[in-house]
Amino acid sequence: MATYTHGHHDSVLRSHNVRDIANSAEYLRPHLTDSTRLLDVGAGPGSITVDFARIVAHVTATEIDDTALSLSRDLAEARGLTNLDFSVEDVHALSFADDSFDVVHAHQVLQHVGDPVQALREMRRVTVPGGIVAARDADYAGFIWFPVLPELDRWLALYDAAARANGGEPDAGRRLLSWARAAGFEDITATASTWCYASAAERAWWGGMWADRILESALARQLVDSGMATRSDLQDISDAWKRWADDGDGWFLVPHGEILCRA
Repeated sequence: MATYTHGHHDSVLRSHNVRDIANSAEYLRPHLTDSTRLLDVGAGPGSITVDFARIVAHVTATEIDDTALSLSRDLAEARGLTNLDFSVEDVHALSFADDSFDVVHAHQVLQHVGDPVQALREMRRVTVPGGIVAARDADYAGFIWFPVLPELDRWLALYDAAARANGGEPDAGRRLLSWARAAGFEDITATASTWCYASAAERAWWGGMWADRILESALARQLVDSGMATRSDLQDISDAWKRWADDGDGWFLVPHGEILCRA
């Protein structure tokens, strides 16, 4: 198992809580029906999970421990949704029987696991023949922004180092197709989509979130505790994020790889 780099600090959840089908799983929507049984691997705070639950028959949400899983469980309860259940799982060795789900979905998960090919094999095993395994992951090396700020270059280098030290693959997006092929899939549709932050409101949200995240999240603790960066280094990066957010020319692009695999 790899270590989850981001952790679950509020500064992280502010980012994850805005995710839904429209901005994070639109490529999967045509394959969802009111009879679909869906497994959501690594549900996180559950914002995509509960969106699925509104349009499919049943959703099973998983996370690596009960503390993480409680986030999606609490959100489902708050929304009054009852067609979900929850299970603590290791995606490398899922507890479900073969052919249990019509669709198995993972958003921003494979970049954080120790063996993404084995994870996809397990996702395939629990999917019915003819069902869909879907995954979407960011590709950090493909991030593009303007204006050029050396502190943000440093931020990206530090994140890459921390994620790899944790056993993850921060450039997962470009590797999804190869991982799916290695896992034995033959019928694969590989696509890409992006998040782009360019309006004043988007810059304030994205830049403000990272300005806090680089100081307060699990990533920040790892960077300092490992000696990769000092608190002063992280403060400089945080300040640069705020400058970027305040710049009327500021623009940031996050590319994602996507795969739809027929089991």
